[in-house]
Amino acid sequence: METMIYFTSDTHFGESRVLRIDRRPFANMVEHDAALIANWNRVVSAEDEVWHLGDFAARRAGFAEHLLSQLNGRKHLIIGNNDPRETTGAYGWSSIQHYAELTLDGHLLILCHYPLRTWNQMGKRSINLHGHSHGRLKPMPRQFDVGVDRRQLQPITLDEILAKPRSKS
Repeated sequence: METMIYFTSDTHFGESRVLRIDRRPFANMVEHDAALIANWNRVVSAEDEVWHLGDFAARRAGFAEHLLSQLNGRKHLIIGNNDPRETTGAYGWSSIQHYAELTLDGHLLILCHYPLRTWNQMGKRSINLHGHSHGRLKPMPRQFDVGVDRRQLQPITLDEILAKPRSKS
């Protein structure tokens, strides 16, 4: 079976404010976190890779490690503004950085928690994947919000990101 690469961000596990601010459809954080874990594990296998583009989980000792042990795949963290030391220092990340560049299926991907105004090789059709904005920014060409609020509360592949939206008929 082919290893897949997925992207996600802004899971905010354990942070109750996302229920109110982002209007996520859950009665409480237990339901929220269980649903996001189930969604993740439904699409991601143990052999897959996931690039989490920041804002992973609440600041509680051991919480991020506990979550990482429940989530399938090799997990990479692009640090977000709400990633405390309890997250960045958690055992279970394959890599941790503020920014990364990755070539996938012939596309240069620029990975950052924040949406960039301009990025490396932008004029040569590179793609900026980001989180942070929770689906609230006007889309720009070759820039995609991979946050769970825009992506059915689950990780997504590059093919799914680049797929043309179907017109409603």
